[in-house]
Amino acid sequence: MCGIAGIFDQKGERDVDRDALKRMAEAIAHRGPDGEGFYYDKGVGFAHRRLAIIDKAGGAQPFIAQRGGALNYNGEIYNYSELGRRLEREGVALKTRSDTEVLAEGLAARGPDFIQTLRGMFAFAFWNADAKSLLLARDRLGEKPLYYAETEDGFLLFASEIGALRASGVVSSDFNVEAVADYFFYGYTPDPKSIYADIKKLPPGHMMTVRRNREIELSRYWRPSFTADRGFNFNDACEILRHKLGDAVKSQLVSDVPLGAFLSGGVDSAGIVASMAEAGADLVACTVGFEESTHDERAGAREIAQKFGADHHEFVAAIDADDLIDKVAITYGEPFADSSALPSYIVSELARRHVTVALSGDGGDELFAGYRRYPFFLNEEKLRSLAPLSLRRALLGPAGALYPKLDWAPRFLRAKSTLQALAASRADAYAAAVAINLPDRAQAMASEDMRQRLDGYRPQSVIAEAMNDADTDDPLSAAQYADLTTWLPGRMLTKVDRASMAHGLEVRPPLLDFQLVDWAGALPGEFKLKGGERKRILKAALTPRLGADYVTRAKRGFDLPVSAWLRKPDSPVMARLLSSRAWRECGLLDVPIIEKMARAHKAGVSDCGQELWNVIMFDAFLKTGNRVR
Repeated sequence: MCGIAGIFDQKGERDVDRDALKRMAEAIAHRGPDGEGFYYDKGVGFAHRRLAIIDKAGGAQPFIAQRGGALNYNGEIYNYSELGRRLEREGVALKTRSDTEVLAEGLAARGPDFIQTLRGMFAFAFWNADAKSLLLARDRLGEKPLYYAETEDGFLLFASEIGALRASGVVSSDFNVEAVADYFFYGYTPDPKSIYADIKKLPPGHMMTVRRNREIELSRYWRPSFTADRGFNFNDACEILRHKLGDAVKSQLVSDVPLGAFLSGGVDSAGIVASMAEAGADLVACTVGFEESTHDERAGAREIAQKFGADHHEFVAAIDADDLIDKVAITYGEPFADSSALPSYIVSELARRHVTVALSGDGGDELFAGYRRYPFFLNEEKLRSLAPLSLRRALLGPAGALYPKLDWAPRFLRAKSTLQALAASRADAYAAAVAINLPDRAQAMASEDMRQRLDGYRPQSVIAEAMNDADTDDPLSAAQYADLTTWLPGRMLTKVDRASMAHGLEVRPPLLDFQLVDWAGALPGEFKLKGGERKRILKAALTPRLGADYVTRAKRGFDLPVSAWLRKPDSPVMARLLSSRAWRECGLLDVPIIEKMARAHKAGVSDCGQELWNVIMFDAFLKTGNRVR
């Protein structure tokens, strides 16, 4: 697990700016505290920061392959031993025990086709000097990040974090207004956009080939598939799931440094710990608790730790939001409005005291339909199917617009979002379901100048494109596909990667093993969601290991009571919002509207907590965006 950066001349063999490359390496030093390396060739420069996990002595980078080529790599290849044996049978004499060498020699021997054999998480650059081509690739689900930018004078820059590209000093800082609109709607900037107009993200499951004086070739080598196999038997599928989860966990236990697990009170992380125990691993589990009882899951985690004999470390985290906001803004490099980024930052800092690698339960909700929005969305789909879109828009659209947003009322009276969803297309309705703000509020927060610059752009198009790409008529499959290709890499995995790597901690999510993902995509929808029961098959598969009482208990959230914080009479978080000039002077936001939201929220007239948190985190980004760690 590491941080990578590089510069490539797309026009010739000009010398790369070594000072810029060094600045880029310094900006990602936190990702690799164990070592630094550089590589230079004609018109090419690589920088690498290493967090040593496997073969601490032999895995230094950039790595030069025996057959030619230089590798700059971030990640872990879990099946590297198997792939290494194949290479040795083909005549490659491996000199180390590292996955880095296997990846480098495999790419040198087989080129981009070797990517299909990889089981792991990765982002890498491979320079083939003979072919004079640069290959960039990112893992299937987007666990590891890779940003890139092209300069006006013909250089391509890439890095693990956006801060490294900014630190180069040669990339424009102009904002992408569509990405800004996306942020205020979703709370993050979906791939392939970044908040900056000239910086992009390589999408998950994609590779990019760059040759001099030729157009960049971007291709997709993997995509999630949701084609239900009706031949599945539920009980047999539960047994297969236990086996596949165990296999994924076992494959990810390889490490030459202390390894453990994040353990919350949820089924996903408990299932990971159970599989680790079954594999005979030395169990170290880390749990964070909170002073607020509504967010504290230590009791459930303690039960699982005792059940499987884990060396259990519990921490109580008191969230000082005012202290953490700027730290988190610097860590993420882009505005990021998921409030759980704050406790994720703290959990990673505390866990790093005991382990260098932690397995997590990330991916279970996306893979097995665990989110509350799924059953609501399916019920709405049934109602939407009763009338054409034009009629629903005519009848329900005005009602949704006029109906007040009754944040204080019982749930059955809060019909505004439901009316709006029923009046919308499938894609627009699901976009609103995953959005962090209501569409009309997000739009109202934009300044008139920004609305004109957007020229009709709608953030809902992100979900619409994903659902169209899913190529399925099944609404649950389309929603899961959209989550796996937008929400998961853009929000959930970004949150985990930046928070953990800020402290030199590697996090591995076994549930996102692509073989398990492919298998789960073929499950009938009712295996995952039936009668309102979410994650049905995962719970059934884990009941023999965890117990029926445990798998059916309610899951507590990891999000924070932002609305309550902002209403406190002496709230430092609200004070920083009201006193700051950065968000007022950026020209992108409607200042009177946001000030009105703040007054209404403080008075308890309306709940604008999430909208104001978006502004607070955007403001922190504006203040810290040019700073790196």
